Amino acid sequence: MNRFLAIASTAFFISSFGNPSLADGELNLFNWGDYTSPELIEKFENQYNVSVTITDYDSNATALAKIKAGGHGFDLVVPSANYVQIWVQEGLLLESRPDQMENFKYVKKQFSDPVWDPGRRYTAPWLWGSFGVGVDTSIYGGNINTSEIVFYPPEELSGKINVPPEMNDVIKTALLYLGGDTCTDDKEMLRKVRDMLVEAKPKWLSMDYGMTEKLGAKDVAASLYWNGAVFRAKQENPDLSYGYPQEGYLLWMDSVAVLADAKNIENAKLFQNFIMAPENAALISTFAKYANGIEGSEEFMPDNMKGALEIEAPEELAGSGQFSEACSPDITKMYTAIWTELQK
Repeated sequence: MNRFLAIASTAFFISSFGNPSLADGELNLFNWGDYTSPELIEKFENQYNVSVTITDYDSNATALAKIKAGGHGFDLVVPSANYVQIWVQEGLLLESRPDQMENFKYVKKQFSDPVWDPGRRYTAPWLWGSFGVGVDTSIYGGNINTSEIVFYPPEELSGKINVPPEMNDVIKTALLYLGGDTCTDDKEMLRKVRDMLVEAKPKWLSMDYGMTEKLGAKDVAASLYWNGAVFRAKQENPDLSYGYPQEGYLLWMDSVAVLADAKNIENAKLFQNFIMAPENAALISTFAKYANGIEGSEEFMPDNMKGALEIEAPEELAGSGQFSEACSPDITKMYTAIWTELQK
Protein backbone atom coordinates (compact mmCIF):
# COMPACT_ATOMS: atom_id res chain seq x y z
CA MET A 1 0.00 0.00 0.00
CA ASN A 2 1.49 3.39 -0.98
CA ARG A 3 1.35 6.50 1.23
CA PHE A 4 -1.70 7.94 -0.54
CA LEU A 5 -3.72 4.73 -0.14
CA ALA A 6 -2.71 4.43 3.51
CA ILE A 7 -3.96 7.97 4.21
CA ALA A 8 -7.17 7.27 2.28
CA SER A 9 -7.76 4.09 4.28
CA THR A 10 -7.22 5.91 7.57
CA ALA A 11 -9.75 8.53 6.51
CA PHE A 12 -12.17 5.75 5.61
CA PHE A 13 -12.03 4.28 9.10
CA ILE A 14 -12.50 7.63 10.76
CA SER A 15 -15.53 8.40 8.63
CA SER A 16 -17.10 4.94 8.71
CA PHE A 17 -16.33 3.78 12.24
CA GLY A 18 -15.70 6.96 14.20
CA ASN A 19 -18.76 9.04 13.33
CA PRO A 20 -21.83 7.91 15.31
CA SER A 21 -24.15 9.88 13.06
CA LEU A 22 -23.54 7.36 10.28
CA ALA A 23 -24.79 4.61 12.53
CA ASP A 24 -28.34 5.92 12.95
CA GLY A 25 -31.03 4.18 10.94
CA GLU A 26 -31.73 0.64 9.84
CA LEU A 27 -30.03 -2.58 8.84
CA ASN A 28 -31.63 -5.59 7.15
CA LEU A 29 -29.89 -8.94 7.62
CA PHE A 30 -30.74 -11.98 5.50
CA ASN A 31 -29.40 -15.02 7.38
CA TRP A 32 -29.89 -18.72 8.01
CA GLY A 33 -32.70 -19.52 10.44
CA ASP A 34 -31.96 -19.90 14.17
CA TYR A 35 -28.43 -18.64 13.55
CA THR A 36 -28.33 -15.06 14.82
CA SER A 37 -27.65 -14.25 18.46
CA PRO A 38 -30.36 -11.94 19.87
CA GLU A 39 -27.77 -10.65 22.37
CA LEU A 40 -25.43 -9.72 19.51
CA ILE A 41 -28.17 -7.82 17.70
CA GLU A 42 -29.28 -6.01 20.84
CA LYS A 43 -25.69 -4.96 21.54
CA PHE A 44 -25.23 -3.67 17.99
CA GLU A 45 -28.52 -1.77 18.07
CA ASN A 46 -27.70 -0.11 21.38
CA GLN A 47 -24.12 0.72 20.43
CA TYR A 48 -24.94 2.31 17.08
CA ASN A 49 -28.60 3.32 17.40
CA VAL A 50 -29.51 1.08 14.48
CA SER A 51 -32.72 -0.94 14.18
CA VAL A 52 -31.91 -4.42 12.81
CA THR A 53 -34.43 -6.58 10.97
CA ILE A 54 -33.59 -10.26 10.45
CA THR A 55 -35.12 -12.43 7.74
CA ASP A 56 -34.39 -16.16 7.66
CA TYR A 57 -33.62 -18.55 4.82
CA ASP A 58 -33.07 -22.30 4.78
CA SER A 59 -30.45 -22.87 2.08
CA ASN A 60 -27.80 -21.19 -0.04
CA ALA A 61 -29.91 -21.80 -3.14
CA THR A 62 -32.95 -20.13 -1.57
CA ALA A 63 -30.96 -17.05 -0.58
CA LEU A 64 -29.30 -16.74 -3.98
CA ALA A 65 -32.60 -17.05 -5.86
CA LYS A 66 -34.25 -14.43 -3.65
CA ILE A 67 -31.51 -11.86 -4.19
CA LYS A 68 -31.22 -12.51 -7.93
CA ALA A 69 -34.96 -11.88 -8.25
CA GLY A 70 -34.40 -8.32 -6.94
CA GLY A 71 -36.61 -6.06 -4.85
CA HIS A 72 -35.57 -7.81 -1.63
CA GLY A 73 -34.61 -4.84 0.56
CA PHE A 74 -31.74 -6.63 2.34
CA ASP A 75 -28.33 -5.15 3.19
CA LEU A 76 -26.38 -8.22 4.33
CA VAL A 77 -26.37 -11.90 3.46
CA VAL A 78 -24.44 -14.88 4.90
CA PRO A 79 -23.39 -17.25 2.11
CA SER A 80 -21.35 -20.40 2.64
CA ALA A 81 -17.80 -20.70 1.32
CA ASN A 82 -18.75 -22.76 -1.72
CA TYR A 83 -21.28 -20.10 -2.80
CA VAL A 84 -19.31 -16.88 -2.26
CA GLN A 85 -17.71 -16.88 -5.71
CA ILE A 86 -21.08 -17.49 -7.32
CA TRP A 87 -22.38 -14.35 -5.61
CA VAL A 88 -19.30 -12.40 -6.70
CA GLN A 89 -19.48 -13.58 -10.32
CA GLU A 90 -23.16 -12.67 -10.45
CA GLY A 91 -22.29 -9.13 -9.36
CA LEU A 92 -24.47 -9.40 -6.26
CA LEU A 93 -21.92 -8.35 -3.63
CA LEU A 94 -20.32 -5.02 -2.79
CA GLU A 95 -16.53 -5.02 -2.42
CA SER A 96 -16.79 -3.71 1.15
CA ARG A 97 -13.14 -4.49 2.04
CA PRO A 98 -13.37 -6.17 5.45
CA ASP A 99 -9.61 -6.66 5.11
CA GLN A 100 -9.19 -2.90 5.64
CA MET A 101 -11.46 -2.70 8.67
CA GLU A 102 -10.21 -2.05 12.18
CA ASN A 103 -11.12 -5.46 13.63
CA PHE A 104 -9.73 -7.52 10.74
CA LYS A 105 -6.56 -7.90 12.82
CA TYR A 106 -8.44 -10.46 14.93
CA VAL A 107 -9.22 -12.82 12.03
CA LYS A 108 -7.30 -16.07 12.40
CA LYS A 109 -4.59 -16.50 9.78
CA GLN A 110 -6.22 -19.62 8.32
CA PHE A 111 -9.32 -17.59 7.47
CA SER A 112 -7.75 -14.26 6.48
CA ASP A 113 -7.11 -15.13 2.83
CA PRO A 114 -9.48 -17.97 1.88
CA VAL A 115 -9.69 -19.31 -1.65
CA TRP A 116 -13.39 -18.42 -1.83
CA ASP A 117 -12.68 -14.75 -1.05
CA PRO A 118 -8.99 -13.94 -1.69
CA GLY A 119 -7.85 -11.17 0.63
CA ARG A 120 -11.30 -10.98 2.26
CA ARG A 121 -12.41 -8.18 -0.03
CA TYR A 122 -16.10 -9.08 0.28
CA THR A 123 -16.81 -11.12 3.40
CA ALA A 124 -16.25 -11.10 7.16
CA PRO A 125 -16.21 -14.45 9.03
CA TRP A 126 -19.40 -15.55 10.74
CA LEU A 127 -19.15 -19.21 11.80
CA TRP A 128 -17.49 -22.39 10.58
CA GLY A 129 -17.77 -26.08 11.29
CA SER A 130 -17.96 -29.58 9.90
CA PHE A 131 -20.35 -32.25 8.64
CA GLY A 132 -19.80 -35.49 10.54
CA VAL A 133 -21.65 -38.12 12.54
CA GLY A 134 -23.61 -37.62 15.74
CA VAL A 135 -23.92 -40.92 17.64
CA ASP A 136 -25.65 -41.98 20.85
CA THR A 137 -22.84 -43.91 22.52
CA SER A 138 -25.23 -45.60 24.95
CA ILE A 139 -26.56 -47.49 21.91
CA TYR A 140 -23.37 -47.91 19.90
CA GLY A 141 -19.99 -48.28 21.56
CA GLY A 142 -17.80 -48.76 18.49
CA ASN A 143 -15.65 -46.32 16.52
CA ILE A 144 -17.66 -43.21 15.67
CA ASN A 145 -14.95 -41.49 13.63
CA THR A 146 -16.09 -43.09 10.41
CA SER A 147 -18.95 -42.53 7.98
CA GLU A 148 -19.15 -46.31 7.60
CA ILE A 149 -21.67 -46.08 10.45
CA VAL A 150 -24.10 -44.50 8.00
CA PHE A 151 -23.22 -46.24 4.74
CA TYR A 152 -22.85 -49.74 6.23
CA PRO A 153 -24.79 -49.49 9.50
CA PRO A 154 -23.84 -51.84 12.34
CA GLU A 155 -26.65 -53.93 13.79
CA GLU A 156 -27.04 -51.69 16.84
CA LEU A 157 -27.78 -48.67 14.64
CA SER A 158 -29.69 -50.24 11.75
CA GLY A 159 -33.10 -48.62 11.43
CA LYS A 160 -32.14 -45.84 13.86
CA ILE A 161 -30.10 -43.56 11.58
CA ASN A 162 -30.98 -40.23 10.00
CA VAL A 163 -29.43 -38.68 6.91
CA PRO A 164 -30.34 -35.03 6.22
CA PRO A 165 -31.76 -34.28 2.76
CA GLU A 166 -28.69 -32.22 1.84
CA MET A 167 -27.56 -33.51 -1.56
CA ASN A 168 -24.07 -32.06 -1.82
CA ASP A 169 -23.01 -32.81 1.74
CA VAL A 170 -24.25 -36.40 1.64
CA ILE A 171 -22.88 -37.27 -1.81
CA LYS A 172 -19.54 -35.61 -1.10
CA THR A 173 -19.24 -37.47 2.22
CA ALA A 174 -19.92 -40.70 0.34
CA LEU A 175 -17.24 -39.82 -2.22
CA LEU A 176 -14.71 -39.15 0.53
CA TYR A 177 -15.56 -42.48 2.17
CA LEU A 178 -14.89 -44.28 -1.13
CA GLY A 179 -11.65 -42.36 -1.72
CA GLY A 180 -12.97 -40.08 -4.45
CA ASP A 181 -12.78 -36.35 -5.05
CA THR A 182 -15.69 -34.24 -3.84
CA CYS A 183 -16.24 -32.83 -7.34
CA THR A 184 -15.78 -35.68 -9.78
CA ASP A 185 -17.15 -36.72 -13.16
CA ASP A 186 -15.72 -40.25 -12.78
CA LYS A 187 -18.78 -42.25 -13.79
CA GLU A 188 -17.51 -45.48 -12.23
CA MET A 189 -16.95 -43.74 -8.89
CA LEU A 190 -20.39 -42.12 -9.08
CA ARG A 191 -21.99 -45.51 -9.78
CA LYS A 192 -20.34 -46.82 -6.61
CA VAL A 193 -21.70 -43.86 -4.65
CA ARG A 194 -25.19 -44.38 -6.04
CA ASP A 195 -25.19 -48.10 -5.31
CA MET A 196 -23.87 -47.62 -1.78
CA LEU A 197 -26.46 -44.97 -0.91
CA VAL A 198 -29.37 -46.88 -2.44
CA GLU A 199 -28.39 -50.06 -0.59
CA ALA A 200 -27.93 -48.19 2.69
CA LYS A 201 -31.21 -46.27 2.61
CA PRO A 202 -33.46 -49.17 3.80
CA LYS A 203 -31.34 -49.27 6.98
CA TRP A 204 -32.01 -45.59 7.70
CA LEU A 205 -34.92 -44.41 9.80
CA SER A 206 -35.34 -41.07 8.06
CA MET A 207 -33.99 -38.41 5.75
CA ASP A 208 -34.84 -35.27 7.64
CA TYR A 209 -33.63 -32.05 9.20
CA GLY A 210 -34.53 -31.09 12.78
CA MET A 211 -32.16 -33.61 14.35
CA THR A 212 -31.07 -31.34 17.19
CA GLU A 213 -34.30 -32.08 19.01
CA LYS A 214 -34.53 -35.72 17.91
CA LEU A 215 -30.96 -36.60 18.86
CA GLY A 216 -31.48 -34.82 22.17
CA ALA A 217 -34.65 -36.81 22.83
CA LYS A 218 -33.10 -40.14 21.72
CA ASP A 219 -35.61 -40.45 18.87
CA VAL A 220 -32.71 -41.37 16.60
CA ALA A 221 -29.45 -43.08 17.51
CA ALA A 222 -27.18 -41.53 14.88
CA SER A 223 -27.19 -38.97 12.11
CA LEU A 224 -24.93 -37.42 9.56
CA TYR A 225 -25.17 -33.84 10.78
CA TRP A 226 -23.46 -30.56 11.55
CA ASN A 227 -21.19 -30.37 14.58
CA GLY A 228 -22.77 -27.39 16.34
CA ALA A 229 -26.25 -28.87 16.10
CA VAL A 230 -24.95 -32.10 17.65
CA PHE A 231 -23.32 -30.06 20.42
CA ARG A 232 -26.66 -28.41 21.13
CA ALA A 233 -28.38 -31.80 21.24
CA LYS A 234 -25.75 -33.07 23.67
CA GLN A 235 -26.96 -30.57 26.25
CA GLU A 236 -30.17 -32.66 26.39
CA ASN A 237 -28.59 -36.07 25.78
CA PRO A 238 -25.14 -36.43 27.41
CA ASP A 239 -24.67 -39.82 25.70
CA LEU A 240 -24.23 -38.08 22.35
CA SER A 241 -20.80 -37.77 20.79
CA TYR A 242 -19.66 -36.29 17.50
CA GLY A 243 -17.46 -38.25 15.12
CA TYR A 244 -15.07 -36.87 12.50
CA PRO A 245 -14.91 -39.46 9.70
CA GLN A 246 -11.32 -40.57 9.27
CA GLU A 247 -11.97 -41.23 5.59
CA GLY A 248 -12.59 -37.52 5.14
CA TYR A 249 -15.26 -35.01 6.12
CA LEU A 250 -16.51 -31.67 4.88
CA LEU A 251 -15.75 -28.28 6.37
CA TRP A 252 -17.77 -25.15 5.76
CA MET A 253 -17.65 -21.49 6.66
CA ASP A 254 -20.41 -18.91 6.46
CA SER A 255 -19.40 -15.28 6.03
CA VAL A 256 -21.22 -11.93 6.08
CA ALA A 257 -21.29 -9.94 2.83
CA VAL A 258 -22.79 -6.58 1.87
CA LEU A 259 -25.19 -6.74 -1.05
CA ALA A 260 -24.41 -4.66 -4.12
CA ASP A 261 -27.81 -2.97 -3.95
CA ALA A 262 -27.84 -2.46 -0.17
CA LYS A 263 -29.64 0.67 0.99
CA ASN A 264 -27.77 0.94 4.31
CA ILE A 265 -24.19 0.42 3.18
CA GLU A 266 -22.37 2.18 6.02
CA ASN A 267 -24.39 0.33 8.67
CA ALA A 268 -23.69 -2.92 6.85
CA LYS A 269 -19.95 -2.22 6.94
CA LEU A 270 -20.24 -1.33 10.62
CA PHE A 271 -21.80 -4.73 11.22
CA GLN A 272 -19.00 -6.53 9.36
CA ASN A 273 -16.42 -4.78 11.53
CA PHE A 274 -18.51 -5.35 14.68
CA ILE A 275 -18.66 -9.14 14.29
CA MET A 276 -14.86 -9.40 13.94
CA ALA A 277 -14.34 -8.15 17.51
CA PRO A 278 -13.55 -11.19 19.72
CA GLU A 279 -16.23 -10.53 22.34
CA ASN A 280 -18.89 -10.13 19.64
CA ALA A 281 -17.78 -13.20 17.68
CA ALA A 282 -18.09 -15.11 20.95
CA LEU A 283 -21.76 -14.09 21.21
CA ILE A 284 -22.39 -15.59 17.77
CA SER A 285 -20.66 -18.86 18.72
CA THR A 286 -22.29 -19.08 22.13
CA PHE A 287 -25.73 -18.89 20.54
CA ALA A 288 -25.22 -21.21 17.56
CA LYS A 289 -22.55 -23.51 19.09
CA TYR A 290 -20.04 -23.29 16.25
CA ALA A 291 -16.49 -21.94 16.02
CA ASN A 292 -16.06 -18.49 14.50
CA GLY A 293 -12.55 -17.88 13.11
CA ILE A 294 -11.76 -14.88 15.33
CA GLU A 295 -8.61 -14.94 17.47
CA GLY A 296 -9.23 -14.39 21.17
CA SER A 297 -12.96 -15.08 21.08
CA GLU A 298 -12.64 -18.33 23.03
CA GLU A 299 -12.01 -16.52 26.32
CA PHE A 300 -15.48 -14.96 26.08
CA MET A 301 -17.25 -18.31 25.47
CA PRO A 302 -18.93 -20.59 28.03
CA ASP A 303 -16.64 -23.10 29.71
CA ASN A 304 -18.41 -26.08 28.12
CA MET A 305 -17.46 -24.83 24.64
CA LYS A 306 -13.77 -24.38 25.37
CA GLY A 307 -11.91 -27.38 24.02
CA ALA A 308 -15.14 -29.27 23.22
CA LEU A 309 -14.56 -31.97 20.59
CA GLU A 310 -17.90 -31.10 19.03
CA ILE A 311 -16.63 -27.60 18.24
CA GLU A 312 -13.23 -28.35 16.71
CA ALA A 313 -11.68 -31.65 15.63
CA PRO A 314 -8.95 -33.36 17.68
CA GLU A 315 -5.50 -32.83 16.21
CA GLU A 316 -5.21 -36.37 14.85
CA LEU A 317 -8.37 -35.97 12.76
CA ALA A 318 -8.15 -32.28 11.87
CA GLY A 319 -6.23 -33.04 8.69
CA SER A 320 -9.05 -35.20 7.33
CA GLY A 321 -11.36 -32.21 6.88
CA GLN A 322 -11.63 -30.26 3.65
CA PHE A 323 -13.72 -27.28 2.66
CA SER A 324 -16.60 -28.06 0.36
CA GLU A 325 -16.21 -26.50 -3.08
CA ALA A 326 -18.77 -25.56 -5.68
CA CYS A 327 -18.89 -28.20 -8.42
CA SER A 328 -19.46 -27.43 -12.08
CA PRO A 329 -23.03 -27.48 -13.49
CA ASP A 330 -22.29 -30.72 -15.35
CA ILE A 331 -21.09 -32.47 -12.19
CA THR A 332 -24.01 -31.07 -10.19
CA LYS A 333 -26.36 -32.52 -12.81
CA MET A 334 -24.86 -35.98 -12.25
CA TYR A 335 -25.16 -35.59 -8.47
CA THR A 336 -28.79 -34.56 -8.90
CA ALA A 337 -29.50 -37.72 -10.89
CA ILE A 338 -28.08 -39.83 -8.04
CA TRP A 339 -30.08 -37.85 -5.50
CA THR A 340 -33.31 -38.22 -7.50
CA GLU A 341 -32.84 -41.97 -7.56
CA LEU A 342 -32.19 -42.02 -3.82
CA GLN A 343 -35.46 -40.21 -3.17
CA LYS A 344 -37.55 -42.89 -4.93
